[in-house]
Amino acid sequence: MMMATTNTAATTTVAANTNALPLSSVARVPTDKAARYMGQLCKHFAHKIPATFDADTGRIEFSIGVCELAVAKDALALHVSAATEETLAQMEDVIARHLLRFAFRDELVVTWQRGA
Repeated sequence: MMMATTNTAATTTVAANTNALPLSSVARVPTDKAARYMGQLCKHFAHKIPATFDADTGRIEFSIGVCELAVAKDALALHVSAATEETLAQMEDVIARHLLRFAFRDELVVTWQRGA
């Protein structure tokens, strides 16, 4: 079952521009609670911006870029896309800070790799 916000106008605008986001970065965060953390991130952001998720994948659409999330057996995979180096850095920072806040008991490490 896909969970989603009702802000369809914003979703359409960002979704249409996703292909125009030339810069990207990925992180593979080792954890046995990937589904839990993905759900927390998507639910948290869904209060203000378009965010969807199901059991295996998630998507958060910011005005400056997009974060796609995927649950693996032993990790949470993060993929952020943005139009500029500055906004890509902002995306990396926002996602990492929120994830680390939600997972404070687990001491996760988020290491971004650009251009992936």
